[in-house]
Amino acid sequence: MKDSWYDVAQICLNGHVINDCVKRFPNHNKKFCDKCGALTITNCPNCDTEIQGQYHIEGAMDFPGYTAPAFCPNCGKPYPWTEAKIQAAHDLVQELENISDDEKKILTQSIDEIIKDTPETTLAVTRFKKILLKTKKPIVDAFRNILVDIVSETAKKLLWP
Repeated sequence: MKDSWYDVAQICLNGHVINDCVKRFPNHNKKFCDKCGALTITNCPNCDTEIQGQYHIEGAMDFPGYTAPAFCPNCGKPYPWTEAKIQAAHDLVQELENISDDEKKILTQSIDEIIKDTPETTLAVTRFKKILLKTKKPIVDAFRNILVDIVSETAKKLLWP
């Protein structure tokens, strides 16, 4: 059996992956993000667990396509970039003019549910889509741009097939 292990990832507070192999390639580490200038982290701010990076298998090529995780697997809390995107989506809801306050509340609650893969996800997607039908395409696109990296795989397939 070959040895396998997860490296540590370095990610900026806005979710840009700086280095998915902190231990293997420390020379790629940066204190600040070169895309947005935000501070970078390698540990969960809530529980101090290292952020899981690239998966290595001894003697095999590394798998490409690492993406920043949305939640810490140790404490279950959202990472700062996930929180920032959730907040941006909530703020966008408040900017909508052609939906009622009740619909804004439902849309906000739906956002909180579509980022998790739970029994409520499909219902939340249905509510989210139903309300967004009352908006214009640029608003729908704005929600997609904010949420596409943090919604659950189930929600992603239902929202943007």
